[in-house]
Amino acid sequence: MTFGPKTWVVGETVTAALLNEQIRDQFNSMFGGWTPYTPVWTATGTAPSIGNGVLGGQYMKVGRMCTVVILLTFGSATTYGTGSWRLSLPFQAGSIPSGTPGVLNWVYNTTASSNFMMGAEPLSNSSTGNENIWMPSQTVIGDWNAMTESSPVTPAAGYSLRGYGTYQTAT
Repeated sequence: MTFGPKTWVVGETVTAALLNEQIRDQFNSMFGGWTPYTPVWTATGTAPSIGNGVLGGQYMKVGRMCTVVILLTFGSATTYGTGSWRLSLPFQAGSIPSGTPGVLNWVYNTTASSNFMMGAEPLSNSSTGNENIWMPSQTVIGDWNAMTESSPVTPAAGYSLRGYGTYQTAT
């Protein structure tokens, strides 16, 4: 729902406007189109820059559940910064008693013979979406490292990073 439902009182007159607001508009928000947003790309060291690449995302929020999709495509003028990469979420993740409010899955596509790699980003409680993206290490099979400007492979123009997942929001 886009907002909390109305608390009705005895004797209140139900109008067309109230029905539209409380029922039609709420359903439309749940079954409507996705909302575009621009994620913020940061790193734990020097900040990266998208340059002539493409960075975008979209989300669908129903209640406190948010499903998000992010696409980062590197261009010839993209700079990769230093340190672990992070991409922001459209809403702060919620706090739950145990575990995580969600996990984003990542696919790193290259133009090399090893076409793609998969990783994950487990969200922490009360997260702003500033967790590291974890990808498999190139040097040790089964080991996972935070994705950086050179790991799992050095990026180049045409490579892309796609993230998707569902998580619980704080509000």
